[in-house]
Amino acid sequence: MTEPRFLVVRLGSLGDIVHTFPAVAALRESFPKAEIVWLTHPRWKALVGSSELPTETWEVETRAFGPVRDILARIRNKQFTAAIDYQGLWKSATLPFLGRVPRRIGFSAHSIREFGVPLLYTEGIRTTQAHIADQNGELTLRAGARNGVGPFSLSVPSSQEESAMQFLQNLNIDRYLVLSPAGGWRSKCWPPERYGRLCKQIRENLGWPCILNQGPGDEDCIAAVKAASGDAVPIACKSSLHQLMVLLRNALCVVGGDTGPLHLAVALGTPVVALFGPTDPARNGPYRPCADSARDIVLRSSNATTSYKRRDQPDPSLLQLEVAAVFDAVRCQVEARR
Repeated sequence: MTEPRFLVVRLGSLGDIVHTFPAVAALRESFPKAEIVWLTHPRWKALVGSSELPTETWEVETRAFGPVRDILARIRNKQFTAAIDYQGLWKSATLPFLGRVPRRIGFSAHSIREFGVPLLYTEGIRTTQAHIADQNGELTLRAGARNGVGPFSLSVPSSQEESAMQFLQNLNIDRYLVLSPAGGWRSKCWPPERYGRLCKQIRENLGWPCILNQGPGDEDCIAAVKAASGDAVPIACKSSLHQLMVLLRNALCVVGGDTGPLHLAVALGTPVVALFGPTDPARNGPYRPCADSARDIVLRSSNATTSYKRRDQPDPSLLQLEVAAVFDAVRCQVEARR
């Protein structure tokens, strides 16, 4: 019997790709010899490749006509058996549709925010699971896999591993915590001043330094964290994706909101303290498909209201998370690893 050829579509972003890995792992587990091509944004090609789940990783910039035209030609030439759109947007659903993939699996209208997208699928799945990783798994099950989610691991090139470890050695750092104070939506982020005070408490009471993950455009946020940290002197780190993976994997604990670096830390096996506000941790929280998720601590105010609206100020519910409570959670995570 001919092995199937699957086109997996998940263009971005960091956290969403991490939450797609378990579903693709289950697909690979059920079809070990199948061709699985993952279509993603160029920015995330290295991340997808680090999972070693797809046979090939194709990249496409959907905002440019030329790359879209070229990728549609590649899709048609490959003659896929089925496409699974784990993203559920017009830009993702259009690619297998125009690429003439005969079987196109995606989410039904009940779980897609862009109107009309399911019209491009041959099978729209009404999901019943709470977490988005498990919802992705329901698409995998429809594609014929035995399980919806499965275990996976992420690898890092040795050169990037060595570079990250050299960075730590140059600073004479052995054990440390990583804080990820910024994020795509400001409304999902705990105030930077509180991260600074948390750094101070960690340094004074636990004795460990903090490394601040700094992405593009995070300069003001990082400066505010440092200004509030007193003599704790947290270290801002601008790193490549692979270097960030090494820093996250070797940290005692990672603290952050509902953002990509936090979810990446979970995928790498590092305990986290997750600070949630307007997004629902039942849907978007830390996820470990084959491990004890109780090792992760999620803090969210009982007054929080779930909303996925993007605002430029921290959600009021995040202001109810006091530094003392977050520090206590960090202490629990650190002491559990001694």
